[in-house]
Amino acid sequence: MATTATITAKEALGVYQPGSTHMVGDGFPVRNLFPSNDLDREVSPFLMLDYAGPQYFSATDHPRGVGEHPHRGFETVTIVYEGVLAHRDSAGHAGVIGPGDVQWMTAASGVVHEEFHEKEFAKKGGTLHAIQLWINLPRASKMSAPRYQTILNADIPAINLDGGAGQLRVIAGSYLGHKGPARTFTPVELYDLQLKAGCQEQLSLPEGHNTSVFVLQGRATVNGSHEAGEAELIVCKRNGSRVTIDAKEESRILIMSGEPIEEPIARYGPFVMNTKTELIEAIQDYQSGKMGHLS
Repeated sequence: MATTATITAKEALGVYQPGSTHMVGDGFPVRNLFPSNDLDREVSPFLMLDYAGPQYFSATDHPRGVGEHPHRGFETVTIVYEGVLAHRDSAGHAGVIGPGDVQWMTAASGVVHEEFHEKEFAKKGGTLHAIQLWINLPRASKMSAPRYQTILNADIPAINLDGGAGQLRVIAGSYLGHKGPARTFTPVELYDLQLKAGCQEQLSLPEGHNTSVFVLQGRATVNGSHEAGEAELIVCKRNGSRVTIDAKEESRILIMSGEPIEEPIARYGPFVMNTKTELIEAIQDYQSGKMGHLS
């Protein structure tokens, strides 16, 4: 006798607050949600979430930020909500991103790059509000060629939710037939969700994916149980596919869901590989100039 498959909710594992707060360079005051909360397996393929700001920076002729530094083995994804950032790397890529834009840099086999407040933004002063994610690469792709995607706000599908409840932007993956522009190595869903107070949105996400809900501003619950406020993260279990979000206040939320990469993780600073030997090779390659330098 045939049975009809039932859609089950992704059960929330817990609510997490920033595990550390620190300054990256002199331009990015961040609250870190992971890896500081020891959630490697629960959030894979995501490796790091730094929440920068919102913070006002006074006018200066010397843009603040982070100077030349290397990466290998993963991707950095920067989402800007306020402010303007400039990027440059040793693979010849450069870009400027402002409110609503996303920078998706695949370090892969290795790049050296810098990230600064854009010159005109720095001269005027203003509020910086952004997120940086690190997304792991599978072993087979870690030594592939670096690439860079500047994803402008105008290129990100924005879906107006039923009943005027808010808006959802599809950065990666797809939602209600709208496909995000980001090219990814493994299946990833990345949504920028804005919900008005008292409104609800029910999301359908792949069974077996790790799914997390990060509240930038406001207050919201997931599946009627766990509630999170500003700079708090709700992590869900892999089972199930339904995630229901209720906004208790007007809220801005980042939805992160991805297929777990079931491989060993070896990390040291800006390098994320599978073994200690590969980390040593990464350090030696950087020191010998094989990842290039910025002129």
